[in-house]
This record gives sequence, C-alpha cells and structure tokens, in this order.
Amino acid sequence: MAEQTLAQHLAAFAAGTGTTALPDRPAASVRQRVLDILGLCVAAHRLPTSRAALDYVADQGGRGQAHVVGLPDAVPAAQAAFGNGVLAHSLDYDDTHLPSVLHPSAAVVPAALAAAQAAGADGTALTNAVAVGIETTVRLGMAGFDPVLNNSVFFEHGQHATSICGAMGGAVAAGMLLGLDENQLTDVLGVTASMAAGLIEANRTGGTVKRLHCGWAAHSAVTAADLVRRGFTGPPTVLEGRFGFYTAFLRGEADYEQITDGLGERWAVPDIFFKPYPANHFTHAAIDAGLALRAQGVPVDRITHIELRVPAAVIRTIGEPIATKRAPDTGYQAQFSGPYAIVAGLLGGGGLGLGLGDFTDELARDPQRRALMAHVDVVPDDECNKIFPYQFPAIVTVRTDDGRTWREEVLANRGGPQRPLSDAELAMKFRDNVAGRIAPETADQVVSTVLGLADVTDVNDLLRPLTHLRTDVD
Repeated sequence: MAEQTLAQHLAAFAAGTGTTALPDRPAASVRQRVLDILGLCVAAHRLPTSRAALDYVADQGGRGQAHVVGLPDAVPAAQAAFGNGVLAHSLDYDDTHLPSVLHPSAAVVPAALAAAQAAGADGTALTNAVAVGIETTVRLGMAGFDPVLNNSVFFEHGQHATSICGAMGGAVAAGMLLGLDENQLTDVLGVTASMAAGLIEANRTGGTVKRLHCGWAAHSAVTAADLVRRGFTGPPTVLEGRFGFYTAFLRGEADYEQITDGLGERWAVPDIFFKPYPANHFTHAAIDAGLALRAQGVPVDRITHIELRVPAAVIRTIGEPIATKRAPDTGYQAQFSGPYAIVAGLLGGGGLGLGLGDFTDELARDPQRRALMAHVDVVPDDECNKIFPYQFPAIVTVRTDDGRTWREEVLANRGGPQRPLSDAELAMKFRDNVAGRIAPETADQVVSTVLGLADVTDVNDLLRPLTHLRTDVD
C-alpha cells in the first residue's frame, strides 16, 4: 500500500475523531472557545466594518440555513460563516497559538457553527469538529514555523497564516459536520487549498481588509465542504506536492513532522492562549505587571519613571516610534502601545482587569494617562528574549519621587497553559463583551448552553439568542 499523503493523514484523523469520544481537556477547551467567539461576535457589532459585512450578507439572499450574530433571519451557511468570521476576528481579541501566532478559533468556530446548523448536528458533533479543525489549523501553521527565525515563514512571505491555515482547518470541521467520509475529507483539503488566502500588508500601511480574512476563510471552508459533498475532488498530495500548498505559499520551507507527529495523541487545542485583554498580545504581560503593581499600592501620582522591558522583537510593534506610543490618538492605537498598556494596568479597568471600555479614543487622549505614558521607556531584555515567542513576557520597574523602586516580572502570559483562564473567567469576559447588547439573563442562558455543549441537541440554540441585539448603545 502506498504511503499516506499529509492530507490523507489529516483526513484519517478527522474521520476517526468523528466516531470516538473526545478527550476531556480538548473537549472542555472547545466549549470555552465557542463561548469566547460568540462574545467577540457580539462585541464587534460596534465597528463600521461589521455593519458593512452584515449588510453585504443580508443582501445576498438564498436559502436560510444558519444564523449570523445580530441578524434576525437565517442565511445560507457559507454566508453565515462569513459574517461570523468577520465579527470574530475584527477586535483582535480572539485566541492565539504560540509560537505560530495563529488565531485558529476565529475561522474554525464560525465555519463549524454554520455547517452544524445546516446539517442539524448536535453539540457533541460540533465539539469534535471544532477540535479537529483547530488542531488541523495549528499543525499546518506550525509546519511553516521557522525555529531559527523564531517566526512563521508565512509572515516572512507577507501571508496571513491565520486565514490561510484557518480555511483548511475550518473546511475539515465543516466536512465532518456535513457527513463526509475519509476520502472526501482528503478532497476537502485539496479543494480548500485553492481558496485559502490572506495578505498582511494592511498591518504595515493600513486598511481594514484584515477584518475580512477569517470571514473569507470560514466562507471558503463551508463552500469547499459543500462542493466536495456534491462531487468535487482535490489532489491527495495537495500539501507536500510539487505544485501544492507548501510550495505555493512557502516555497517548500516546511517541517512536515509538525503535521503528523503525535496526531490524535497530543492535542494542541487546550494550550492555545486566550486573550484576557482587548489589546495586542505583546502588551498583555505589561498589563498584568501594571495590575499587579496597582494591587501592591504603587502611588501613580508619584511616579517619575517606568521601564518596560520586553523581547527585542516586539518593540517595533508596541514601542516604536516611542513618541507615538506614548501619545496614542485613538483607542485602536492604544491597543498597540506598551506605554498605554502599563499605564492602563496601573489605573485598573473592567472585564478581567481591562476590558473594551478601557480602550476608547477618549482614554487614549486622557491627560492623566498621557502624563504617565510620558515617563515610560520600552527597552529590550535578554531574559525576555530567551522566552519569546513561546511567551510574550515583560519586566516592569517603576520609580517614585520618594526614592522607592517597584519591580514586577511577568514571564508567562495569563490565558496560556501556565496561567489558564477558568470557565468563570471566560464567562466574565463574555458578559463584558455582550454588556448592553443583550439582556443579562440572555447572557446567562448562552453561557449555560455553551458550557453544557455536550447536552445540546440543536446547535441553533447557541445562535438564536444572539440574533437580536440592541443597536442603540454605541
């Protein structure tokens, strides 16, 4: 018998997982990730790009198969996946796998939710499909991670690994829910590879197109699975072939063992980092340090200097140019500012320490925050360099005018496997994200339903309470 191709390995894993009980840790993690994504979809309605995307979805027509958060009427499954995928990633508040820096749930969960509704699947089938889809996404992304560069080769080539790999993982999840067999799941990977896309130039020079990426990935995923169900096929060598995925995207710079090693035995899903704060992940350890120093009683009105030490690689994102990072003009700019992160932590906020309400245009320009940010220097640190990119650490030193020095090290990110978020903490994040959009009792209902996903007989029950949102709160 010929050796299995990479796509066949993944398809066999998916087909086998669809008929067996999922281990407890990945199953519990999936429930948390579904809850997290639904809350983010609600929160993202405040953005003009979200309104544009949902107006587009509503205008497409077609047979109602699945729900989009914030739209009262069901729409075709691929359109539902698109709408929820745009919402899920638009706030940059979704989960992160390290060191690949993929955001797998934002593409996989919307694709799986749409396919599950179209197929009439239950909560157990959804859980298994999301777990396999996320695992597939991460393994495809890690095959493109260069441990020498400490970076994704996808990123080095200007490609958004989240949407490219997320389309592939989302398609496997959708295929499982639509009842595809092992051969068809191989075909799904072969078809989706021709539909996966995403460029990250917008990160460099601007534009809102990145908010579309996970939506398009989820749309491609559901579309590919539906086309394979109707008879389309793809090449079994789609990943490693001469004209396949890794040649096309990475010129063959890939470690295929990352895809197959321990597949089905070791799960990456439970170790993917949740974001406790709505800011660039590089700033989170600084926020944690600020919150810890606040708890210790640092007198913010007496601060004369703050030194934020971080991995050298992140300074260009959160510390340069320093004049701009010390004086962000908007809440969005504040999300990428190391000085704002440490100051916001020192002052405290909502949610799990800081919430969406702590990153507004008004607070970015607040005189007290500006005065404190003026004291912040962002510098490289050797100890942090040794840990990055497996963690995004920070070491903060604060001096006050009475000669005292305060120091806080945060070497492991909150929300990761060393400092996991509990169900209660993720429920708190969800409630913070949906506050004012849905009634508190509705939020409680969604939390209870999602965390009891194994008992859900109709996946529509997850989305129906979120189809009517208040729109007069922004």
